[in-house]
Amino acid sequence: MDARSVILSRAREAISRSQTAPAAPVPRAYTRVGANPPGSEPVVAEMVEKLEDYNAVVRVEAEDVGILDAIDALLADATTVVVPAGLPQAYKEAAARNGRTVREDSRQDPIPTLELDGIEAVVTCSRTAISLSGTICLDGEPDQGRRAISLVPDRHVIILERESIQPTVPQAVDILGENPTRPTTWIAGPSATSDIELIRVNGVHGPRNLGVVIAH
Repeated sequence: MDARSVILSRAREAISRSQTAPAAPVPRAYTRVGANPPGSEPVVAEMVEKLEDYNAVVRVEAEDVGILDAIDALLADATTVVVPAGLPQAYKEAAARNGRTVREDSRQDPIPTLELDGIEAVVTCSRTAISLSGTICLDGEPDQGRRAISLVPDRHVIILERESIQPTVPQAVDILGENPTRPTTWIAGPSATSDIELIRVNGVHGPRNLGVVIAH
């Protein structure tokens, strides 16, 4: 029997077994407790380290004034900003500093895609984050908005509550799983990819610039 016949014979046997035998149970014994509790100093430090390694700019602020100043600073020289309708009013006002034009977006009144493409920055909140991988998760709630507004503008500023930072992936998934029908967006640094020569290219499928305000 030649090699081709052997491969096809084994494939047929595998298909036959899969149709008659029940699938083996998948183990789900994931670690759901990190070495440190969510939002603790080590978890925040790990989150900052991972985000900065991804070329994100991070500000850790304990006071309301510092959070608002950080939003303004991270927007840099952007002149137009989109915000979700449910973003806290104080954050909207911080985005409007220095004469910036701020537009609100919602599912009921979405900004047309071509107009959104002309807006330079976006400010959103977030649902949770994973310090192990430096990942921030959005779930489309009113303070985070439609997925489009977090993917089209070139600069994204995210307010991340310290207590929402989880040390492990399963812990964050458990939080997102409380509302499984919400659309989620997972962000690990600015949008980027590498070509065959491992040359990094930013802004491939989302913002090229990511700023994160970790709010105590």
